[in-house]
Amino acid sequence: MSRIGRLPIKLPKEAKVAIDGQKFSVKGPKGKMEMSIHPKIKVVIDGPLIEVSRSDDNKPTRALHGLTRALIANMVQGVTEGFKRELVVTGVGYKVEAKGKTLVLNLGYSHAINFALPEGISAKVDTKKETRIILEGYDKELLGLTASRIRAYRPPEPYKGKGIRYADEIIIRKAGKAAAK
Repeated sequence: MSRIGRLPIKLPKEAKVAIDGQKFSVKGPKGKMEMSIHPKIKVVIDGPLIEVSRSDDNKPTRALHGLTRALIANMVQGVTEGFKRELVVTGVGYKVEAKGKTLVLNLGYSHAINFALPEGISAKVDTKKETRIILEGYDKELLGLTASRIRAYRPPEPYKGKGIRYADEIIIRKAGKAAAK
């Protein structure tokens, strides 16, 4: 049996869960999320626990078992606690400004980039010693997609490390042509 799929999901007190046929929904203080469940996967609410099981041992069903359990666990955590992703902007003259639901990115191009944040994602900009963009939201998939779209405007380069990188990302630096001598 799947090691991830067989783990029960602990349901916090503030989360409300409902199953309507093959539709699973969870509601909490941060928001509401829904997903449809594959017909070969069964979800059972047993008091403060959610258990996910499968109908057979075929390889695709085993993969769906662990995936469904992980997605449900992320939904429960997202609507109760939320998720956070940090981006670091490094470079001379690079700056970021948050204006409502829009990020204004000045990344060395001839124009500023206005990035509209999707519904459910909020951003704060922290400019202590280096510029940090702190993205928060209850949908883990949408949060990661938004962070990768912002990073794609100026990915970090390996010589000076300029660009936008994730806070936990390590950039392997190259020596450059001065090291060839």
